[in-house]
Amino acid sequence: MNEFELKYGCNPNQKPSRIYMSGDRELPITVLNGKPGYINFLDAFNGWQLVRELKQATGLPAATSFKHVSPAGAAVGLPLTDVERKIYWVDDMGELTPLASAYARARGADRMSSFGDFISLSDVCDVATAKIVKREVSDGIIAPGYEPEALEILKAKKKGNYNVIQIDADYVPDPVEHKEVFGITFEQGRNELKIDKDMLTNIVTNNKDIPELAQIDLIISLITLKYTQSNSVCYAKGGQAIGIGAGQQSRIHCTRLAGQKADNWFLRQSPKVLGLEFVDKIGRADRDNAIDLYIGEDYMDVLADGAWENIFKVKPEVFTSEEKRAWLDQMQDVALGSDAFFPFGDNIERAHRSGVKYVAQPGGSIRDDNVIDTCNKYGMAMCFTGIRLFHH
Repeated sequence: MNEFELKYGCNPNQKPSRIYMSGDRELPITVLNGKPGYINFLDAFNGWQLVRELKQATGLPAATSFKHVSPAGAAVGLPLTDVERKIYWVDDMGELTPLASAYARARGADRMSSFGDFISLSDVCDVATAKIVKREVSDGIIAPGYEPEALEILKAKKKGNYNVIQIDADYVPDPVEHKEVFGITFEQGRNELKIDKDMLTNIVTNNKDIPELAQIDLIISLITLKYTQSNSVCYAKGGQAIGIGAGQQSRIHCTRLAGQKADNWFLRQSPKVLGLEFVDKIGRADRDNAIDLYIGEDYMDVLADGAWENIFKVKPEVFTSEEKRAWLDQMQDVALGSDAFFPFGDNIERAHRSGVKYVAQPGGSIRDDNVIDTCNKYGMAMCFTGIRLFHH
């Protein structure tokens, strides 16, 4: 098969629509269930590249949760702590495989953005991973294979309409890629840049120490950025992205957006949030929404007279700004990647507020000295990769 017809393109009025291979080449995918759409395939193919590279770079199973052609989360299969199991809503499940842990992390980093995601897995989907996917609102999944029982679990989602795609793990695309905009064809060499620890050797700050785990987090952030709509910044910690700022016009807005998401990830681990008592049978999405309101600027909406009774068994105490700041001050050793250079030290100032200690960015700004000085002020270690990672 070298062509797959789609219902429509980005929007219902955009017809006809299809994906196809030129010449006599076969499509490297098999649709095992459902009928994926235009945006589904964009998410699937970008996500597959991301997890494939994470697996190659770290040797660990990898997963990503994509929404609108940018990752909401990406992670490798490190074991979850008890707190992480709770904030990712998998504490009631049994032992998780490394692949299941990777998806729990990828989905859990920014659960608001991951709602209705398209999932990409680096390895054959196992039963433990399928059981997590089964209980989440998701549009589809792509993987190099599926265990028979896992496939049956997934095919039962969405009344049998869940999109399940199998990709040929050996598929190699042409070295030159094309896309068309306004009837005009663009051509460029594929971004085959290999991201590994060798990219982290040019450390330009007084602090030259980037431990092994921090190097893995920086690699995760950079590979994630390689498939995130630019401008983009990614915070990472513990084998996963914890905050991604995508598609912003200014670098500082990327840093602020990603930092806010990283802060929310850490605030979910605070005793006040972990101690919230939800009414029985409330769905995970409703819990996520309530937590987001509770830790955000609109916390009074969820605590208003009468409103909380539909969500909580007991009215929660107010989570004050001072309490949140005190908790966030405990967040440490966060890694930060940027797809292009930081033009001002204000990005580092914002990153410091979210516990960033390790930074990877291309360098090359006329104000590099100011950015380096700001890192030195906080004892951060920053490397210049010399490589830009724009993605459009």
